Amino acid sequence: MTDMNGSQNPATPGVPGDLSDAGTPSDLTPGDLGSPDGPSLRASLEAILLVADEPVPSVVLAQVLERPTEEVASLLRDTAAAYAAEERGFDLREIAGGWRFYTREECAPVVERFVSEGQEVRLTQAALETLAVVAYRQPVSRARVSAVRGVNCDGVMRTLTLRGLVEDTGTDPETGAILYRTTGYFLERLGLASLEELPDLAPFLPDSIEDVDDTSDLGHDRARP
Repeated sequence: MTDMNGSQNPATPGVPGDLSDAGTPSDLTPGDLGSPDGPSLRASLEAILLVADEPVPSVVLAQVLERPTEEVASLLRDTAAAYAAEERGFDLREIAGGWRFYTREECAPVVERFVSEGQEVRLTQAALETLAVVAYRQPVSRARVSAVRGVNCDGVMRTLTLRGLVEDTGTDPETGAILYRTTGYFLERLGLASLEELPDLAPFLPDSIEDVDDTSDLGHDRARP
């Protein structure tokens, strides 16, 4: 897959879609398949990694699923090998000490075409709200955006980044979280010369804001370039 500048980036996170038919490695034991009352261990790992925003260490996965670390690590390796053997459109890779899904390098051209053409598609209400939070609170972390909206915004943030409306601008010196800001393309699409031309949100805020402190902050904190 390519980044927003058009450069090749084979390790771009992707959304693998339906993983339920991925098949089960032949060397799995019954214990690897989980209990009849819940999802299999493999399905649990897939579900977690599907929403992971960064590589997740096997020890963390083992703690969450309350299974031995070596059992989880072994199943991750077997699952990654099964995906590769089936030549799926995504890979499960161990990167930077953790595991995460990535689109396959061979699929980069079609993914790039999809992302490029998708820029003309209307943004959803959730995407518009998330973009507004970034615009008025930038630079801001994904966690902060999610806190303001009251829902997890990781997927929406990825969409906005892929469409070139949002980009990362370094890390928070205190927490190490990646910070995001709007792009020049964002200004171009809105017909603005600079962020200073963003409208004041104060007239649109509710009369009583005791329980919406984060929202009220949007009205007082003007966006900074």
